[in-house]
Amino acid sequence: MAFLSDIPSFSFKRPLFAGILGNTMLSTVRGISGAGPSPAKTVLTPGLDAELITYGEIRSMAGTSDTPSGCPTPASITRAMMKLTGLTPLFINAGLTTKPPVPCLDVYGEPGGDPRVEDAVPDADRLRVAGARVGEFLSSVSDLLVLGECVPGGTTTALCVLRGLGYEAAVSSSFAQNPVSQKEAIWRGVQERLKAGSITEPFEVVRATGDPMLAVAIGIAETYNGTLILAGGTQMLAVAAVLKGIGQPVPFLATTEYVRRDPSANIEALAVTIGAQVFYVDPGFATLGHPGLARYCIGEVKEGMGAGGAMLLAALLGHTPEAIRQQILSTVMMYR
Repeated sequence: MAFLSDIPSFSFKRPLFAGILGNTMLSTVRGISGAGPSPAKTVLTPGLDAELITYGEIRSMAGTSDTPSGCPTPASITRAMMKLTGLTPLFINAGLTTKPPVPCLDVYGEPGGDPRVEDAVPDADRLRVAGARVGEFLSSVSDLLVLGECVPGGTTTALCVLRGLGYEAAVSSSFAQNPVSQKEAIWRGVQERLKAGSITEPFEVVRATGDPMLAVAIGIAETYNGTLILAGGTQMLAVAAVLKGIGQPVPFLATTEYVRRDPSANIEALAVTIGAQVFYVDPGFATLGHPGLARYCIGEVKEGMGAGGAMLLAALLGHTPEAIRQQILSTVMMYR
């Protein structure tokens, strides 16, 4: 396919890339998330990814920016796009287990709990209000906001939110082999809690089953008065579904073709049902000659940290697909 599935028609003068960082304790369940060297260490990934994007390297601890199989983290793609465009990214701490190693806007949230046994986001209302204040501020400094996220385990919370809203959702995964059976088992436990509490109101579903990123993103979307692009796959589609459920406009989405192609997910059909226009970016990693990037094409990682939206933003700023591809290649080669 073409580099972009569709050409956006909106104009802008002051673009901003921002990323929301958060944790859910579901990422520590073995087999749920591939966003880290071990289940326990998945909670560190948002901060480390933000560090890589901000500084071009991970300074706070020893390690690598690749997955154990050698697949470059999507944060390295976003880093490449920030370098290419000269934009300075902004990060928002929605709720992490540890203090992030980069400057952030902090809404003082807590990590998301296990929705099988407790309300996952008990302070969802406060986080939504805080997100709304952030949206007002970002409206004053930009007219185009590309809003990404990093929440290991977040596709599982997205599944629970989308199912809780009544959508027949199948979500993607950072693994090449999506742990569908584990996610379905978690959903069954969550479903029982929702039924027992008669929880159906959209934002109450977020409180019961979501993660802190979702609550903050919803607040931002409610008050941001420029053009908003939710940069991500099924996690951002869950944000869009909640916004539709509470009577708010559905923003644009941007993600990679690798999420669209995922046979274990149904993002394209879900987007149509929700009424979200999605821009799919196909960077053609199979032809770059980098074995790690080629793993995206077989379904590993696929997306993350707003990588699809960052590539779309670079294209909107006039950079050619070839310049984008070469910047990504040169950036990931630095981390070998």
